[in-house]
Amino acid sequence: MAAVVARSVRYEEFGPASVLHIVDREIASPEPGKVRVAVRAVGLNPADFKVRNGSKPEWNPTLPAGIGREMAGVVEAIGDGVTLVSVGDEVFGNVAGSALAELVLTNPANLAHKPSALDWTVAGSISTVGQTANSSVESQHLGSGDTVLVSAAAGGVGVVASQLALRTGARVVGTASVTNHAFLESLGVIPVAYGDNLVGRLRELGPITAVLDNHGPDTIEAAIELGVPLDRINSIAVEPEVYGTQGVGRGPIDTGVLERLAGLVVAGELVFPIEKIYPFDEVVAAFEHLEGGHARGKIVVTL
Repeated sequence: MAAVVARSVRYEEFGPASVLHIVDREIASPEPGKVRVAVRAVGLNPADFKVRNGSKPEWNPTLPAGIGREMAGVVEAIGDGVTLVSVGDEVFGNVAGSALAELVLTNPANLAHKPSALDWTVAGSISTVGQTANSSVESQHLGSGDTVLVSAAAGGVGVVASQLALRTGARVVGTASVTNHAFLESLGVIPVAYGDNLVGRLRELGPITAVLDNHGPDTIEAAIELGVPLDRINSIAVEPEVYGTQGVGRGPIDTGVLERLAGLVVAGELVFPIEKIYPFDEVVAAFEHLEGGHARGKIVVTL
């Protein structure tokens, strides 16, 4: 199998979305144990732009670098010894740091099989947020006696975490901008506005027993003031040592979890909203939208 030339999003310096540009790159044939995937859709995540703008120096890649992590596509070539997928399989999963490209090379263990009925935009944007939400919910062992606060409840992780928490029998309260309140109510979530006197608004709803934080210090400080034990506050937005909370995030790719979540979406048991879809050539605008905040669900780039 010969190498091929394909377009890829790259950047040579850390900075705003405008540092991104599309270049032609030679993509090698897959080595033994690897696969090459023709990408159809890529979901954008805050972690992507935090790496690109240099605000997380511990994550800094070697420049020039690619960008993007969750994607969906069709297996286009396989290396020797690959048995988990075959050429022509529709797959979704993670390609850390290089998903925004026409072709990507990855380990097949990072890929789940896409149900034929699952929309490409959902498949391309559910792997990171879906597994993160699943791990976050599982970290708190929720049940019917719980009232759980989910911050940024209309965002990519929050909207999945809210629904998975509801499936445990817990009562779910979600912070979100007012424009997303009706949407959250449609899912069965009790919406609460961000901002001043958050503690007062939450106190009116009765005791909060657990917190799934996707937003940051304001949520954690409100939870502490309300008396939520630190071991029942899980945050993916603040490092655990800052407040002594839990910090359970995505962890290694679990294709079983991904395929279960995909099945719930196909069955209509999990709502996965797409805020907006951008074509590949408009990747800068897509990131600017993401970085503006308050998106309902995911922003997706399609190829």
